[in-house]
Amino acid sequence: MAAVRALGTWSWSARLQICVRYFQTCSNLPVLKPKCVCFFGYPSFKYNHPRHLLRTAAAVRGQLVQFKLSDIGEGIREVTVKEWYVKEGDTVSQFDSICEVQSDKASVTITSRYDGVIKKLYYNLDDTAYVGKPLVDIETEALKDSEEDVVETPAMSHDEHTHQQIKGQKTLATPAVRRLAMENNIKLSEVVGSGKDGRILKEDILNYLERQTGAILPPSPKAEVMPPPPKPKDRAVPTPTSRPPVFTGQDKAQPLTGFQKAMVKTMTAALKIPHFGYCDEVNLTELVKLREELKPIALARGIKLSFMPFFLKAASLGLLQFPILNASVDENCQNITYKASHNIGIAMDTKQGLIVPNVKNVQICSIFEIATELNRLQQLGSSGQLSTTDLTGGTFTLSNIGSIGGTYAKPVILPPEVAIGALGTIQALPRFNQKGDVYKAQIMNVSWSADHRIIDGATMSRFSNLWKSYLENPAFMLLDLK
Repeated sequence: MAAVRALGTWSWSARLQICVRYFQTCSNLPVLKPKCVCFFGYPSFKYNHPRHLLRTAAAVRGQLVQFKLSDIGEGIREVTVKEWYVKEGDTVSQFDSICEVQSDKASVTITSRYDGVIKKLYYNLDDTAYVGKPLVDIETEALKDSEEDVVETPAMSHDEHTHQQIKGQKTLATPAVRRLAMENNIKLSEVVGSGKDGRILKEDILNYLERQTGAILPPSPKAEVMPPPPKPKDRAVPTPTSRPPVFTGQDKAQPLTGFQKAMVKTMTAALKIPHFGYCDEVNLTELVKLREELKPIALARGIKLSFMPFFLKAASLGLLQFPILNASVDENCQNITYKASHNIGIAMDTKQGLIVPNVKNVQICSIFEIATELNRLQQLGSSGQLSTTDLTGGTFTLSNIGSIGGTYAKPVILPPEVAIGALGTIQALPRFNQKGDVYKAQIMNVSWSADHRIIDGATMSRFSNLWKSYLENPAFMLLDLK
């Protein structure tokens, strides 16, 4: 007689203990199917397939999934982990942000594809993560391919039902808002967003926190500058004793990452280009007056109006007359490609280093539209959230080095482009008018660099003169605007 053994599977779900008992022979005897399932506290009921219930038990226990870093395009094989939005033990839902990584082209926010609990983080901050390698371990809440028998369970409360409905939806929020929610132990699924398409804003988090705690967050106090106390005339000033400084620091070596690696690659390629420079000064007195008149109008529309939109639009009008400056050459400089779009880049100094996003299709944009796009790029650049699209496809570049300081520069061309301009700081200097009288003028110096293999000095000079005329007489731009 064949031996018979009893197997038991126990599982807890919704406070109900499920006991499945079935018998399996150790020989070729048929498998005995269970006749009933016992819910402690509820009547037993019959079912037909034991495999379904066993899968239900496995789904309740959860499954450990290795969440791997997927391909983010552009041939990128490695990234640097810049910030974690979760820690071990945190519960995440689909589309919740896991971390922010930075490649040599852009910063990318990695989101979860599963609902579950974070069990392991494979990298520390500033570590290098590789595409196709595990990023985190997630214990999922249920198997996606589980086939569960439909059983009758107690009615779910309204609050629990609402929470589960929200849980599967995509939560829209910036990394800064997610960080604020994480620091205050707030689940984004419980916050109602007031932004576009339900996006959760910083104000939504603060309002939620105020409702939960009853506390009102005070504004940041401004530090008062206290004048130094008057020094008595009869007080003797002690003579400082001279001691040799003791330095105990040590040298530290660290690898190049992110935008630094991209700069090495780009500048190494730029060494192959024979640069030639051209400098001039531009009288911006009339443009300064025009901008002062337009600033309140732009501010009423929610846009900060700087000089850069005028510089970009004047450059685009000049490129229409000198298209070779908006071109590119192949590696062997055998063919010239004239670009149809004026994607003008703007060099930005950020915490991550030098980045050059570009405004697309400046030739069809108004000055206000250019200003709007510049505002967007500056906000994303300061927070390190520029996309690959924002950072690629440039055809011509302007570097506003004058915002930091300096009057002249020697800008380096960004391959495969063929020209770049560096704008100095605007200074109030004395100049002579047509009558010979001295007046206060707003002067800016500009420094151009061009690829001397295809651009000669005369072409660069004529382009600069045309660009200069648009800025010194802003009304002239109206004649050529389309």
